[in-house]
Amino acid sequence: MEERCCAAVRVLVLQAAWALAGGQVRYSVPEEAKAGTVVGRLAQDLGLEAGEAEARRLRLVAQGRRASVEVSGASGALLVSSRLDREELCGKSSPCALRLEVLLDRPLRVFHVQLEVTDINDNAPIFPAARKNLTIAEFTTLPGSRFPLEGASDADIGANAQLSYTLSPSEHFSLDLHRSEEYRESLFLVLTKSLDRETIPVHHLVLTANDGGRPSLTGTMELIISVLDANDNAPQFNQSVYKVQLPENAAVGTLVTRVNASDTDLGSNGELAYSVSNIFPENGINIFLLNGKTGEINLAGTVDYEDIRSFEIQIEAQDNGTPPLSGHCKVVLEVVDVNDNAPEVWVTSLSVPVSEDASVGTVVALLSVSDRDSGANGRVRCWVWPASPFGLEATFAGSYSLVLREALDRERVSEYEVEVRAEDGGAPALRARRGLRVPVSDVNDNAPAFAQAVYTVLARENNLAGAELARLWARDPDEAGNGRVSYSVWEGGVGAGGGAAASSGWRAASSYVSVDAESGRLWALQPLDYEELQVLQFEVRAVDAGEPPLCGNATVQLFVLDENDNAPALLPAAGSAPEAGAVAAEASSLSSVPGSDSVSGTLWAWAAWGAPAGQVVAKIRAVDADSGYNAWLRYELWEPRGKGPFRVGLYSGEVSTARPLDEADGPRHRLLIVVRDHGEPARSATATLSVSLLDAAEAALAAGSSSSSSGSRSSVVVDVGAGAASAATNVWLVVAICAVSSVFLLALVLYGVSRWAPRAAVLSGPGPTTLVCASEVGSWSYSQRHSRSLCVADGGAKSDLMVFSPNFPPPPPPGPAAKDTQPEPSSLLDTVSGAALLTLLSPVPKFCPSDRAGSVGIRARLPRPESDECLTGS
Repeated sequence: MEERCCAAVRVLVLQAAWALAGGQVRYSVPEEAKAGTVVGRLAQDLGLEAGEAEARRLRLVAQGRRASVEVSGASGALLVSSRLDREELCGKSSPCALRLEVLLDRPLRVFHVQLEVTDINDNAPIFPAARKNLTIAEFTTLPGSRFPLEGASDADIGANAQLSYTLSPSEHFSLDLHRSEEYRESLFLVLTKSLDRETIPVHHLVLTANDGGRPSLTGTMELIISVLDANDNAPQFNQSVYKVQLPENAAVGTLVTRVNASDTDLGSNGELAYSVSNIFPENGINIFLLNGKTGEINLAGTVDYEDIRSFEIQIEAQDNGTPPLSGHCKVVLEVVDVNDNAPEVWVTSLSVPVSEDASVGTVVALLSVSDRDSGANGRVRCWVWPASPFGLEATFAGSYSLVLREALDRERVSEYEVEVRAEDGGAPALRARRGLRVPVSDVNDNAPAFAQAVYTVLARENNLAGAELARLWARDPDEAGNGRVSYSVWEGGVGAGGGAAASSGWRAASSYVSVDAESGRLWALQPLDYEELQVLQFEVRAVDAGEPPLCGNATVQLFVLDENDNAPALLPAAGSAPEAGAVAAEASSLSSVPGSDSVSGTLWAWAAWGAPAGQVVAKIRAVDADSGYNAWLRYELWEPRGKGPFRVGLYSGEVSTARPLDEADGPRHRLLIVVRDHGEPARSATATLSVSLLDAAEAALAAGSSSSSSGSRSSVVVDVGAGAASAATNVWLVVAICAVSSVFLLALVLYGVSRWAPRAAVLSGPGPTTLVCASEVGSWSYSQRHSRSLCVADGGAKSDLMVFSPNFPPPPPPGPAAKDTQPEPSSLLDTVSGAALLTLLSPVPKFCPSDRAGSVGIRARLPRPESDECLTGS
């Protein structure tokens, strides 16, 4: 309620104000106001409520000119819409008022609005011209003379258009301003001091007008005052001495300098002519050319700093006055050295070739360096490229020594292309170079070196004498005799414990191989035998021909590869046939077996009637001096073929019954057994085994006789099957039935024989002994040139059969017969007595002995015998 009362009061006040003003609203705005500036709240001043101005379409109508203002429809405010320029709208008129009409609909009403645009100081004073030229004669114009000037104008009004004037400082001129209410102000330039054209021919002054605005704006006009001349001065050079520097490489026509003489007079009195009055040295008259009008001196010839370093030229300038006046000057021309001479390098002494063992600091060459230029252009810097292994040492000015800075190595660099380079200090710098070829002489400082420290050579046995085994090569980077290499076998061989050579002591490697002294070709001097020599290690030495000679060594390991050149050999029998329990007949020819390499005598064995199938009757043992597959043996029953009562193990050599034996088989059987190796081509040996069939009693007596006689002879190597024990038991039962009285006596005899029989029998024989590995898959043997001992000792239910290689004295060397012509040893067969109840089972496979020198072991699983039997060899 209170607000409505206040609004009503405001309306009444506005209506009263409207009535008093005759229905007009007045506003004022400064010119150059920004667009959007609020001039007044028109809707509120007209008594309109909020929103009523927009509802009744309050709008502005200009009368005859662009209003530059507008009414905001939303707020009803009067706003500046574009640039307001008072000078453009009203000029010099004051005040500057714009009449506007405001329309209002519903009901339609018209309001008059007066907008006054107020002046701001936005216009600077302006002179009619930016430059004004005046001419005043020297000496004839007296001080106090006045020269009228036109003042400046200002588009603003009031205080902004009130002008004041100032003149730039001058001792010859001042300003005089006259103001009048009736007339425009008058401005004068006043001469305060006489003018001298020779002193100042033209005066440049600046006239400045300032208005009364805040801040004040200014306008300027330049006054150019020319002084008229009088002829009263002689020519004068601007320099009494001209100092000029001319590079010696200046081209013909180059402007050397320009001499300048001035005459302060004008006209003909000020016109000058130049001439050369004198020049030193005199030949310079042809080198320089003077232009009489311009005073330019040009180069007509060439100058050389190394010939003449300076010139002096006398120049005269004369005017055209009456009488003529003249002036003089001197031109001192200094020739400037340029870097037009490259350094020069001479070799005064050269000592080549240089030994590669020359010490650091050795002088190789003496050099001389010079440059005709002077100063920095003649200052020379020298160096060597490449920077190593040589360097330069300065001995005195312009002299250098080429010395050795690093140790030389001819094998790395045999010759050096050395370049001595010189560079002066000019800009740009000039360079010179001198090439030197420095060869390096060789010294014997490199020992021959083999391509490999160890050479591994493989050679098959039975090679031809003189066959090439390998090529050795040693490199010696030295040259001539220092690099010429000769080869020789230095050391190495085969000694005791290394093979068959042990029987004859040490054998040097040079007895097996030789090396060509020049080519390094290694060849064999004799055929190699794997069974005699498996590995030959020796050193080859390479020696150069230098002084002193140097040498290098390489180790050669020659491995001999086995060839199948040995046929299987049956183990020899020892003792007579009656003592061994086998009767050996004379050797029979077995030409019926093709490919057989060796033949043994007839061997005997016994078997009891009724022996079951699988009972081992005998075991053929054979060895092969070769190794690997060449020594892997297999056994074949060659005769009789077909279904006979006996068979032989393919790899074990055990002869056993193929079926139970009966009387229909006959009392005696002749078996032809072939032993083959796995070589290519395969080699073989044959053995003839005669098996006699006996009844149980005879077989037991034969076994006992064999057992009792084993203590006084060397036992044969024989294995009998497990069925021998049961056969012996049957014999004792038959004997007990037939003769009870003799059974007890025979049992006591057999028990005593088997209990107290000798515990060891010696197996020994001439010739090389052999290491045997027996298994179910065959006999794998290696030739060993040692005696072996075979021992069956006490043990548990299963014991091991061990073969050792004691260090007995070597057997006597073989006779003159060659290895291939030696007779093959006979197989060793042994039968075990039934009383002993010794049953040998097939051995458990065990690989062959270790390679340790002096001891080789073979193991086979044996059942524990009732009595201990030991076979030793020496």
